[in-house]
Amino acid sequence: MFKRNILENLSLWAEKKNRKPLVLRGSRQVGKTSIVNMFAQNFDTYLHLNLEDKRAKALFDTDKSTNDLLTAIYLFCNKPRIQNRTLLFIDEIQNSPAAVAKLRYFYEEIPEIYVIAAGSLLESLINTHVSFPVGRVEYLAVHPCGFDEFLGALGETELAKAVQNCIVPDVLHTKTMDLFNTFTLIGGMPEIVAYYAKYKDVISLNVIFETLLAGYKDDVEKYARNELTRHVIRYILQEGWHFAAQRITLGNFAGSSYKSREMGEAFRTLEKTMLLELAYPTTNTVLPLTSDLKRSPKLLWIDTGLVNYVAGIQKEVFGAKDILDIWRGDIAEQIVAQELISNDYNVSTKRKYWVRDKKGSESEVDFIIQKDSQIIPIEVKSGHNAKLKSLHIFMENSTAEIAVRIWSQAFSIDEITLPSGKKYKLYNMPFYYTGLLKNLIP
Repeated sequence: MFKRNILENLSLWAEKKNRKPLVLRGSRQVGKTSIVNMFAQNFDTYLHLNLEDKRAKALFDTDKSTNDLLTAIYLFCNKPRIQNRTLLFIDEIQNSPAAVAKLRYFYEEIPEIYVIAAGSLLESLINTHVSFPVGRVEYLAVHPCGFDEFLGALGETELAKAVQNCIVPDVLHTKTMDLFNTFTLIGGMPEIVAYYAKYKDVISLNVIFETLLAGYKDDVEKYARNELTRHVIRYILQEGWHFAAQRITLGNFAGSSYKSREMGEAFRTLEKTMLLELAYPTTNTVLPLTSDLKRSPKLLWIDTGLVNYVAGIQKEVFGAKDILDIWRGDIAEQIVAQELISNDYNVSTKRKYWVRDKKGSESEVDFIIQKDSQIIPIEVKSGHNAKLKSLHIFMENSTAEIAVRIWSQAFSIDEITLPSGKKYKLYNMPFYYTGLLKNLIP
């Protein structure tokens, strides 16, 4: 197991005076259990329960007091109950609604115990079969690895630090971009990253990709609420990868005969599992950035490596000198989205893009993010600044003073003067800074 950035967030959680039980939310196979196991090294006692084990689940199926329950957990884990720093990890908690309900009592009655919960199917069950105690727990999103974590796994620790601090020397730009292109090829699923770091074998990764994909497909029965939704989800998991980072229409998606309502329910179900995200546009150029749900969303998948595998474009990605030239630029936009998502631990955050609210206009900016009170438009595009027409239109109508262009070249800053006379700074950022661009923006 290699170090994950989210460990810093777990440490901040542990230091809180009014700490609540923490629920880790994320798709299966993103490393939730491994992350907690590594975090547990900071504790004197580690109590790990997996509620897929019927004996562990049975601990919660009684009327014991919270104190007696905790004693039973210590005994089950064969650990002495003494006054020290103790972490209790309840894995696969979705298997026991009683365990979910008990989280509030750990918070209220035994706050000195550090409690973390997680579950591989948790997302699809929240607010249906599972209801967490309101105001008694907090959440943290777990995503696939970001590029700096990939570098750390490869042993490129100093380069990872340079990326994290946005100080990669120009002489190392080509090397860093080559590594980023490899990251774009294989993606950020922890098992994939760990295997590649050990063997440097891209071809053998396909066995792992197939296993991951089969696992997601097998979960369909647990995600869906009826037979029709199961069929639609299966269809999305079969055909939807080909539409990564593209604007989609729900009705008859991917050439299907499914209606918008049916497809919408299936997509919302898969969104809850955090396998994908539908990014809706905003037409606003000033705060607040409200989403226009009547317009077509962009389909963003959990992992670019899986997209490359299922869509059959690994060879194209492997041989590309510039990832902006691959697959109409959609892979470049998908990996940018993945980097933005991987560095965001808020469960409720959704990505947005911008379209011009003018009839007949085709102006579109790839992503819009917010930093404090600033709106920052992001374009994923190479070439001369004159090609950034949509970005210029956005800036003409916005109070924003900074825009970002993601490309394969080295970092630079241009001062742009628009026809109106308005000036703004254009931050040209190499792909490897994407997940950390907020650190570069003053």
